[in-house]
Amino acid sequence: MKNDPNKKNSLKHVLFGSLIGTTIEFFDFYIYANAAVLVFPQLFFPSSDSTMATLESLATFSIAFLSRPLGSAFFGHYGDKIGRKFTLVAALLTMGISTVTIGFLPSYESIGVAAPLLLMLCRFGQGVGLGGEWGGAVLLAIENAPPNKRAWYGMFPQLGAPIGLLLSGGTFLLLTDSMSNEDFMNYGWRIPFIASAFLVIVGFYIRTKITETPSFETAKKQEEEVKVPFLTLVKSYKNQLIFGTFAAITTFLVFYLMTVFTLSWATSDLGIVKRDGLLIQLFSVLFFALFIPVSAVVADKIGRRKMLISATAAIAVFGFFFSYFLSTGNIALITVFACIGMSLMGFTYGPLGTFLSELFPTTVRYSGASLTFNMAGILGAAFAPMIAIWLAKTYSVSYVGFYLVAAALVSLISFLVISKDEHKF
Repeated sequence: MKNDPNKKNSLKHVLFGSLIGTTIEFFDFYIYANAAVLVFPQLFFPSSDSTMATLESLATFSIAFLSRPLGSAFFGHYGDKIGRKFTLVAALLTMGISTVTIGFLPSYESIGVAAPLLLMLCRFGQGVGLGGEWGGAVLLAIENAPPNKRAWYGMFPQLGAPIGLLLSGGTFLLLTDSMSNEDFMNYGWRIPFIASAFLVIVGFYIRTKITETPSFETAKKQEEEVKVPFLTLVKSYKNQLIFGTFAAITTFLVFYLMTVFTLSWATSDLGIVKRDGLLIQLFSVLFFALFIPVSAVVADKIGRRKMLISATAAIAVFGFFFSYFLSTGNIALITVFACIGMSLMGFTYGPLGTFLSELFPTTVRYSGASLTFNMAGILGAAFAPMIAIWLAKTYSVSYVGFYLVAAALVSLISFLVISKDEHKF
């Protein structure tokens, strides 16, 4: 995987290379999310109380968010030191191996407590891989972009999220439709985990054909390299790290409320069958995918910060309507709710990668963008489904909306006080 300094990345290679990796990574990540709601409570966390089994399963879901900053620090260090290309390939393989292994794990009935422990270990590996993947994919796009189209280029790796979710949700829907529930629980759920190996091979091949970004090559020629990127971040870019993290938490929270929480609540408490729950989710993801490019176009015209502030304010308003949409069990209302939420998710997610990357100079950009994004994942998503289920069951669904409103206010304040310096590319 040696880099040829005379070879230039074509637009096709840049955009497809950034998109394919995040699509694979998020596919792997989301098939776990679906399984954590639909499968793992029964197979890995047997309990007389179905709610407790679901909460235990979702606790393993949160492990990946705790390990993502470790992946950011580790892969970010080498991404800033030796280059984006090699690091992206290594992160992809870490995620892929962890995911495929899940597909071969025995259940609790077969090996007892070792089963959930192995599941948690694999989930940890997924988090480490994704922690290193996202930042590198975004930098691959925007460090090859013209200045007036950074948000547009930066939205391509972001599109990997809805595409990965469509593929994972569609796979689970196809499997549940084509086999009995018994067969699905016995072996069907393993198919997407094992089949992801094919996607990883494709991604690996494409990533090895890409050269380093011009920004990294320029920094390397000018000998701007720092010894320990993480220490430089903590010393010189505390404002960007702290407030960049808080600015991004609403993006994570709204997404996992609209996917994991909504699917769990609809199928377990509102009496909606799994198939209908998955169909609603898949339909709403189309709106997520649609508004990512729309937000990028707007962000390149009015600025990334203004776009994100407007989207976050809209999410705060949306939070007050949770009870109206999710208290009746009406499928039409739930579908409208999911589509509105996912549209707002597209507006906030599209320019986020570009915004976070612009907070840091080239020498620490991989580490900085990755850490802010994945630290926000801990605060905004790691325990969000569990907190939301607890709030809904202990108080009411309205309090889940208030939870989202509170997070949006934190993000809005952070967007206003964060450093406005934009570093060169």
